[in-house]
Amino acid sequence: MSDAQIWALIGCMAVGTFLIRFSFLGLVGDRPLPGWLLRLLRYTPVAVIPAIVAPLVAFPAATGGETDPVRLAAAVAALAVGAWRRDVILAVGAGALMLYGGLWIMG
Repeated sequence: MSDAQIWALIGCMAVGTFLIRFSFLGLVGDRPLPGWLLRLLRYTPVAVIPAIVAPLVAFPAATGGETDPVRLAAAVAALAVGAWRRDVILAVGAGALMLYGGLWIMG
C-alpha cells in the first residue's frame, strides 16, 4: 500500500468512528433512551473485555503464540476471584499474583 492509501484508510476509519459515536451522542444525546436499550448497553463491557483478553491468554506473544499454563492459571484465578468476590480489583490482583508467582516459580 502507498502512503496515500494508508492515510485515506485512516481518514475513512476516523470518519466512520465519528459517525458511529455521533449517532448516539449527537442525535440521541438529549433524549432519554428506551429501557431495553439501556439494559443492553450495560452489558457491552462484559462482552468486549473477554474478547480482547481471550486471545492474549490462549495465544500470548511472549511465548511465540503457544498456550502457556502459567497464563491460563492466572486467567482462571482472576475469573474465579472475580466471580466469587465480584470485585474487579481483587480479580486483577489475583491474576497478577498468579501470573508473576507462576513465572517466578517456572523460571
